[in-house]
Amino acid sequence: MSFRESIAQGIPAEMPQMPAFEPQIPRAPSRALTLDEGQQALALRNALRYIPKEWHEALAPEFARELKRYGRIYMHRLRPTYEMRARALSAYPAKTPQAAAIMLMIQNNLDPAVAQYPYELITYGGNGTVFQNWAQYLLTMQYLSQMEEDQTLALYSGHPLGLFPSHPDAPRVVVTNGMVIPNYSSPQDYSTMAALGVTSYGQMTAGSFMYIGPQGIVHGTTLTLINAARKYLGIASGDLAGRVYVTSGLGGMSGAQAKAAVIAGAVGVIAEVDEAALLKRHEQGWLMEYERDLDRLTERVERAVRDKEAVSIGYAGNVVDLWEHFVRAGVHVDLGSDQTSLHLPYEGGYFPVDMSVEESRDMMRDNPPAFRLQVKQSLRRHYSAVETMCDRGMRFWDYGNAFLLEASRANALGVQRSDGTFAYPSYVQDIMGPMCFDYGFGPFRWVCASGSSEDLTLTDELARGVLTGMLEHAHPRVATQIQDNLRWIEQAHENKMVVGSQARILYADRQ
Repeated sequence: MSFRESIAQGIPAEMPQMPAFEPQIPRAPSRALTLDEGQQALALRNALRYIPKEWHEALAPEFARELKRYGRIYMHRLRPTYEMRARALSAYPAKTPQAAAIMLMIQNNLDPAVAQYPYELITYGGNGTVFQNWAQYLLTMQYLSQMEEDQTLALYSGHPLGLFPSHPDAPRVVVTNGMVIPNYSSPQDYSTMAALGVTSYGQMTAGSFMYIGPQGIVHGTTLTLINAARKYLGIASGDLAGRVYVTSGLGGMSGAQAKAAVIAGAVGVIAEVDEAALLKRHEQGWLMEYERDLDRLTERVERAVRDKEAVSIGYAGNVVDLWEHFVRAGVHVDLGSDQTSLHLPYEGGYFPVDMSVEESRDMMRDNPPAFRLQVKQSLRRHYSAVETMCDRGMRFWDYGNAFLLEASRANALGVQRSDGTFAYPSYVQDIMGPMCFDYGFGPFRWVCASGSSEDLTLTDELARGVLTGMLEHAHPRVATQIQDNLRWIEQAHENKMVVGSQARILYADRQ
């Protein structure tokens, strides 16, 4: 069967064989099964609604085993065997180019070169989900292949509700994800609903099919660092030459931190406990170097500072070990932050210190209460080391990942003031808000779905031309932001990047 035929058929006519699991593909951690027997039965019924009735006898026990093993039903048997990657628009069996472009972005979201856990349909952030299961993927691609220019596909947390009459100027897809109201629901409520297969967390760009890898946030991270240099260090140019920026996270979009540090001129040190994620970013060119030994890492950082070298250095280990070592060694750090996935602290978003990734995943699945205690103890140590570095002159901000919130919930001393505010600001509150967003500036990105390098270069040049024209009559504060964006476009090209979509890069590189 051809690729086009496979896309158009949706759920196969015959039950497929279980596809192979490549050992080099990272797998999502297994979640603890917290559903009671009645809820497990409901989860199975919710999954089987996608499946032909004649398959139920065979697949019901299989889905039940998936639920017990992974805490979710992914329907691995339905995972396609064709290569998961963005293709040219003409490769898709679509009646409208908009539908083909959406297919392209869905496949880019799930490309192993882009996605965090592609077999489990997770793109980034530990639980940034494209679809809840592979049946939803197959049905959505089938609907898109049937879509006319006056139809809209409605999706709820990956579940395709169907094609509805609309208008050529209407959106081709309307998506909503994770409709849970925090004030009236707990994290456990959400976890239960996700295990039941009735909701999923799409992050900002995974469940809306707009994820383009670390490239999607490297612009915003670069602007954050440049403006942190101005606000916290008094460097008007924003050039961080000879300055040290320490953070964590090289999985998903946080992989952008290494490239952004280099574009800003800094010595960037990024801890990543999952060595597979670190090596992936190094192989892809986002991370320049990495080190496993903390003493050698310290020597390398000090040499880079002396030489004012713009370099990104990954530490293959736990960020708590990194911070505590720098405290003991007296390493001067200018700027610090954190991008561990602490919106998901107990389900794989944060790995406690003094435990390997494998040990953490085992305890997470087999003994959730003990794992929670380990995470909280680690967060207290994490925050204490950060606070010590700040007492020595470092400036720290929360990167919107809930680090300060979860540290306060772990009873870290000093993280929350008597008035309820946190000891350190968020990057939006203190940097991007007053210095960029308030003037109408922010990270920008676009997708060039044609697969043409010439088209993408043209869009970059158009952006450069618009910004240059604005610069002539701009207020000095606005002019600074325009110049930063022009610098971004120029240095992105120098660093062998493009401003447009990673989807285009993946497609072009494979031709």
